Amino acid sequence: MNRARIAFFDIDGTLVDFHTKQISPKTLEALRRLRAQGVLLCLATGRALVSLPRFPGIEFDAFLTFNGSYCFDSDRVLFKNPIPPEDVHTLIENAAGIHRPVCIATQDRLAANGTDADLSDYFRIAGLAVEVAPDFDSLRQEEIYQVMMGCRQPEYARVMKGVRRAKIAAWWDRAVDIIPANGGKGRAIKRLLEQYRLEPSEAIAFGDGNNDMEMLQAVGTGVAMANASEQLKAVADAVCGDAAQDGIYHYCLEQGLL
Repeated sequence: MNRARIAFFDIDGTLVDFHTKQISPKTLEALRRLRAQGVLLCLATGRALVSLPRFPGIEFDAFLTFNGSYCFDSDRVLFKNPIPPEDVHTLIENAAGIHRPVCIATQDRLAANGTDADLSDYFRIAGLAVEVAPDFDSLRQEEIYQVMMGCRQPEYARVMKGVRRAKIAAWWDRAVDIIPANGGKGRAIKRLLEQYRLEPSEAIAFGDGNNDMEMLQAVGTGVAMANASEQLKAVADAVCGDAAQDGIYHYCLEQGLL
């Protein structure tokens, strides 16, 4: 592989172990050494701005949040891509029809019109509690970058009925992120590479969920974690060790990236 000039990382299950909710010292070392060598570090996550973790001693160069719907660096918003308001309305109505609460994501807030076990457990993965917002109805008039809800696969068709310009990006079997139809981590990475004047061959990405499939395909080297879904492994160029076993560190060391 060409020596990477930019690296993209999912968070949950990739940088952060699902069970301990922590990033390992070796993974931190890999990030520090990559950046010291001039590699641009980018987070590419389904998380909101308000739930981005801080890792000791690590500065990221860019952030692709809401599965690529809102992207920024330390200086500016690089691009944003909200869900059309009419689709937000339809999604909320569809969810109510199957007795599912939803959480909407604005630039600054995550606000729900209720919660259930699936949604609460989904938020707990990121160490968050669901905020049931009394001003939900006014917030839904703002730009919405992602809609989150507890949802199982048999419910997908009812949730998306009549929705024209949004799609499901799921990485957990009990909940979904719903993002713009023309969004996703892969498209965001392509736009970011254009802005930085870098080729896909100069980029590497690490992920573990099905919402990382387009991301791994948008770069020269897409690496799936050992704990990744089988669908993601099938499209990856390589598979590294589990997040709990310092997979990113060992892969970078073995490939001469450190």
